Amino acid sequence: MATNTTGMTVSQILRSRVELEDEPKKKSREDWRKAKELEEARKAGTAPAAVDEEGKDINPHIPQYISTAPWYYSATGPTLKHQRPQPEKQKTFSEFDEWYKRGVDTSKVTVKYRKGACENCGAMTHKKKDCMDRPRKVGAKFSGANIAPDEYVQSKLALSYDGKRDRWSGYDPSEHKAIIEEFQKVEEAKRQLRADKLNANEASSEEDEEEDEDKYVDEVDMPGTKVDSKQRITVRNLRIREDTAKYLRNLDPNSAYYDPKTRSMRENPNKKIDELSVGENFVRFTGDTQKHAKAQLFAWEAYEKGVDVHLLAEPTKLEMLQQEYDKKKDQIKTQVQKDVLERYGGEEHLQVPPKSLLLAQTEDYVEYSRSGKVIKGQEKQVVKSKYEEDVYINNHTTVWGSYWKASQWGYKCCHSFLKNSYCLGEAGILRESLAPPHSIESNLEKSDQSSSSNSSSDEETDKNKKKSEKKKNKKKKMKDKKKKKNKVEKKSGLSDALKAEEESQADAERLLQLDERKRPYNSMFDVKKPTDDEMEAYFLKRRREEDPMNQFM
Repeated sequence: MATNTTGMTVSQILRSRVELEDEPKKKSREDWRKAKELEEARKAGTAPAAVDEEGKDINPHIPQYISTAPWYYSATGPTLKHQRPQPEKQKTFSEFDEWYKRGVDTSKVTVKYRKGACENCGAMTHKKKDCMDRPRKVGAKFSGANIAPDEYVQSKLALSYDGKRDRWSGYDPSEHKAIIEEFQKVEEAKRQLRADKLNANEASSEEDEEEDEDKYVDEVDMPGTKVDSKQRITVRNLRIREDTAKYLRNLDPNSAYYDPKTRSMRENPNKKIDELSVGENFVRFTGDTQKHAKAQLFAWEAYEKGVDVHLLAEPTKLEMLQQEYDKKKDQIKTQVQKDVLERYGGEEHLQVPPKSLLLAQTEDYVEYSRSGKVIKGQEKQVVKSKYEEDVYINNHTTVWGSYWKASQWGYKCCHSFLKNSYCLGEAGILRESLAPPHSIESNLEKSDQSSSSNSSSDEETDKNKKKSEKKKNKKKKMKDKKKKKNKVEKKSGLSDALKAEEESQADAERLLQLDERKRPYNSMFDVKKPTDDEMEAYFLKRRREEDPMNQFM
């Protein structure tokens, strides 16, 4: 008989010899095929899943090396119990609220010395050599009085991996109340000291003392800041690599001072060249800087008078307090002014028109630079007429009539002679320069012929005029030939300049796409004054983002 004894011990083979002898034959190929079909049906969901000894379904998609129990497990049917945690191997750990008890057990009171207890204090939990009480002259063993209570018997805690490393294990939250009470006592003492100091200053000193510049730095204990200014952490004013260093703007040692620690230059290094630019001092007095400084000063004064407020910790509270303070201050000021007017009179002198109407002059101060730019004050407004001025239509930047050529008016921005046309910008100027000149002259000739036919009645005058016109036309033709030659030469130079400008723009775009560390240096580049053709090519090729028709050109 062919038997399958793989995975079986010798004892199991001997024990099941009788069953093996009674077994008719090994499973046939048909039985194996049926088992395989049943497994496929279970995976497809058409057949019920296998059930273990506890009545739980076994997932048919579990691999065979997981679902098959080992030989020493002696499983009689399909099971997954060998994959689950074994209860006999599971460890039980102490709860998170269990910890070593502290102090002594006062629930039991002992009045008689017990055998084996401490000879000094009478406690059963330690011996005389381990006793922490003061050595008595007559120990509790002989006196039998003042028997100390026993300490708690500490249990053995089974701590897990996390329990051994828990920093808050055994912490009593009630101990935090003592810290809060101590903090409150300190705050009350500080408030009382500030109140006493304020009352003493008001009663004793009436004369004003000059404030030192470092009042809020070293001498006064400001809330939220360090007392010693040398320990303050300064924020570095970092510079971008592409920006020019400030100390390179003017190498004269007698110019504006450059602070290398903060990388700041407070004054303008080039006062003679650029009068309008300023240093970095203006940042301290622009925007919300003054408002922030006033709010900080108000917070310090309020803190000195007993109001617990901080600019950075409670900005909303400080803003509300400042608004309320300003409102009450204005009310008191108006009330004092009203009381003074009621007592002494003179309210009629306050209700007068402005000085500009009384004296027909103003005191507006305006300061100009040498170039004519306004440095201080407001520039006088230009008086306009009753007609509309500086009204630009159809994307024009100049008005109609700003350009004159060949007895025709037009727009200077695009050289267009049609009044309500759309502005083409530099493209219109280029088109007008490349257009043949006879188109304009033909219009002139037609207008001249119509005017001469209507005005002249005699034939002699007509002949004289025709002769003079022929002479004029000959002169114009000679001039036009010269202009054409110049235009052709100009056109060739302009085309070369346009090609050079396109190449430079393409080269610039290529360099901008490179990494800034791989860009070549241009310190040896020879700089020359651009020619007229190069300037015209630049104006033709430059981008005008504000022009809505730019993308259709």
